Amino acid sequence: MSIRNFDALFRPKSIALIGASNRPHSVGAVVADNLFTSGFKGPVMPVNPHETAIRSTLNYRSVADLPTTPDLAVIATPAPGVPAIIAELGEKGCRAAVVITAGFGEVESGHELHQAMLDAARPHLMRIVGPNCIGLISPHAGINASFAHVTPEKGDIALVSQSGAIVTAMLDWASERGIGFSHVISLGDMSDVDFGDLLDYLSTDRTTRAIFLYVENITHAKKFMSAARTAARAKPVIVIKSGRSAAGAKAALSHTGALAGSDVVYDAAFARAGLLRVSKLEEMFEAAATLATGVRIRGDGLTIVTNGGGAGVMAVDALDAFGGRLSDLEPEAIEALDAFLPANWSRANPVDIIGDAPGERYAKTLETLLSRKSDDATLAIFCPSAITDPHEVAQAIVDVAGRHRGAPVLTNWLGGRGVQTARDLFADNRIATFESPTKAIRAFMHLVRYRRNQENLMETPAAGVAISHHAIKAAHDMIAAVLAEGRTVMTEPEGKELLSLFGIPIVETFRAATPQEAAERFEAIDHPVALKILSKDISHKSDVGGVRLGLRSAEEVREAAETMLARISAAFPDADIEGFTVQRLVDMRDAHELIAGIATDVTFGPVLLFGRGGKAAEVINDRTIGLPPLNSVLARRMIDRTRVSKLLAGYRDVPAAAPGTIEDVLVRLSEMIVHLPEITELDINPFLATSEGVVALDARVAVRPCAPGRDRLAIHPYPHELEREITLKDERRFLLRAIRPEDEIALAEMVSRCTPEDLRLRFMGPMKVFPHQTAARFTQIDYDREMAFVATDPGSAYGMGTIYGVVRVVSDPENEKAEYAVLVRSDMKGQGLGYGLMRAILAYAARRGLREVYGEVLRENTGMMRMARHLGFETGRYELGSDTAHVVFDVAKAAEWDGAEVLE
Repeated sequence: MSIRNFDALFRPKSIALIGASNRPHSVGAVVADNLFTSGFKGPVMPVNPHETAIRSTLNYRSVADLPTTPDLAVIATPAPGVPAIIAELGEKGCRAAVVITAGFGEVESGHELHQAMLDAARPHLMRIVGPNCIGLISPHAGINASFAHVTPEKGDIALVSQSGAIVTAMLDWASERGIGFSHVISLGDMSDVDFGDLLDYLSTDRTTRAIFLYVENITHAKKFMSAARTAARAKPVIVIKSGRSAAGAKAALSHTGALAGSDVVYDAAFARAGLLRVSKLEEMFEAAATLATGVRIRGDGLTIVTNGGGAGVMAVDALDAFGGRLSDLEPEAIEALDAFLPANWSRANPVDIIGDAPGERYAKTLETLLSRKSDDATLAIFCPSAITDPHEVAQAIVDVAGRHRGAPVLTNWLGGRGVQTARDLFADNRIATFESPTKAIRAFMHLVRYRRNQENLMETPAAGVAISHHAIKAAHDMIAAVLAEGRTVMTEPEGKELLSLFGIPIVETFRAATPQEAAERFEAIDHPVALKILSKDISHKSDVGGVRLGLRSAEEVREAAETMLARISAAFPDADIEGFTVQRLVDMRDAHELIAGIATDVTFGPVLLFGRGGKAAEVINDRTIGLPPLNSVLARRMIDRTRVSKLLAGYRDVPAAAPGTIEDVLVRLSEMIVHLPEITELDINPFLATSEGVVALDARVAVRPCAPGRDRLAIHPYPHELEREITLKDERRFLLRAIRPEDEIALAEMVSRCTPEDLRLRFMGPMKVFPHQTAARFTQIDYDREMAFVATDPGSAYGMGTIYGVVRVVSDPENEKAEYAVLVRSDMKGQGLGYGLMRAILAYAARRGLREVYGEVLRENTGMMRMARHLGFETGRYELGSDTAHVVFDVAKAAEWDGAEVLE
């Protein structure tokens, strides 16, 4: 993540256009026209070796001839010359370039040019947008460095697109509706600046209130996920992605692997980051029309006002189809509406105010509804007639909405040219307007879904699972033994043992080398059994007749084994058949057959799968994907996205699955991904869920040699390696570990045991309550961007122990500086816990490669100032007239610290 030199991209003081031209309709001429006419206040310096002037502006023959160093260069020259131009600009001190030129990726020489361009930029830390892009537009800065045919108005929506065609289509659509943009960026080939970089910048950009992404592919998944999550917490991020195919999945070993590389993984990634995905460009336009008005949806309900019953019914049907709900009309509201509406009005929602409703009736109705204490939105629908003026009614709506600034009001004026002036009036007054009830409802529900997504991601999870070091080592040893034999697929017994090590219940399984031994195994079980072929060379046993169920005697087992062995040996003479497995047959009458597993996606790395299982898993196709690491809430969300989730809640005489047991399996599979990087695919199909619990009947595991480390994961997992103990002055020992989402309740309890004065000093003001949303933000952190250590009792389960103190650092996108904050429970002060936390976090900052840790401290906070000086902070920076001190720590001082020593 880096937004280094982005000020040169979006707020340059001077611009050079390399490849400017006077030739009509050429790229160089169009870009020059846009730059000179977009209102940029600084100098625009055209460069062309053959011209004297461009658009009556002095032209320069070369970069060397430029009278001053441009902050931003726009390059529209043939591809072969671009690397040399970048090098020359970099030497001159230019910090950013938009490379419009195409031709960098189509042939082998293009790839070489691409690398040469990056090599030329790297020594100068020069940022590059493109190549092969339309360009960049920042209306607030008066910049149109593109060959787009439209210069958009100033607005607060940012558009970032890999497709130039989508950029021009969006600009055209927005221009007709008076919708403006804060920034429009065409990424092209994304050689340097990519989605992650721009999300980082736009998340804190004050001119941007919503972000639209058009994605064709993600190149740096971990960077994208971190930036997207941060941006989505700050403002709505809406994404449309092209390509919903799953090419290449057919060759996968397992059912789970068949989903890797498919579009459903992008769905899971966007949902996990809190982005709102839409399917069509039309839906993005609808969302833009709503967001551009500044409307923010706070409730889930919708009140519909209409002068046509049929239109109201259409709106209700659409609302139901999209998963929305009608608001309740309180008796007080009905009574107030009764006072002026015709006697035959609907007296319900939709509020049908009858076909002859003039503007005054609309105004009174809307005024009454908006005066309620409700967070729900209102949709006003107008059906044209000969006795009402659509513009007069629209003006009435505008007047009422103006008195209720911030109230979410949407409009739908049905018709064509006869209502266009009314629609224009709404657009001029920043009121969302749509051509049909369905479009209005869909736009409303997009914003509801976005808000719901954010709330769901902030739910408090249950206590986490902990896998013992012994179990992890045993699993590694088992996988190493398989790989040492030259195998990449575990046998079924090995796979089940692996699951058992991670606490996933398995059905007891016995191995048998011969049909006779299989029969003897039945005698020991004395219960109907399942018989399966055991071979390292046969993965899908049922596909080759390698599974028999419901065998009820030793003789049946022997005969089935002999028949199975003969048939498979004949069909697969080269297969190494080790024998059979015999397992107790589980009663499946009230059981749900499910599938769960692990796959490796080419973009996002390891992913988890859950859905309806059994032999017909692919036919039913009721599956979903999740990105690890998971907690109980995220696992629940995965389950809820499937159709089988409704059955798991119980139906007719089938009881519900035992609460929390399926979530526990998914969380434990997530832990396998974190701790066992060698696993490439894993299938548990089926695993059964009943009212008593869950059990895995079969396991198929594929492995390969893999270097340790977590870079393969798109989301940074909990850092177990940072756990350590410290000893305080009174000899009490505490575990210092990274904070987890499960710690929310314990953190809130710690805050409740701090004095009001301690909280005031920490939060720079009174802290009367510690709401869930704040606690969730403090515990659900992105380990790639920030770190928080908590002090808790050694041996306590995640989310179950007491928290005595917490310290955190939040780094900038450059990973150079980080701001710290620390809080110790009031009754624990004076024992050195604050020092221990600070030393640990500063040592972490050194390992992370940060250069500086800083903080803002109230000057009256003498304890914090004293500790800062003791730790080596520079504490002498005061703003004149300020009551805070800016304290700074040179992280190099902490390079040898570990925070684990006894504190003096």
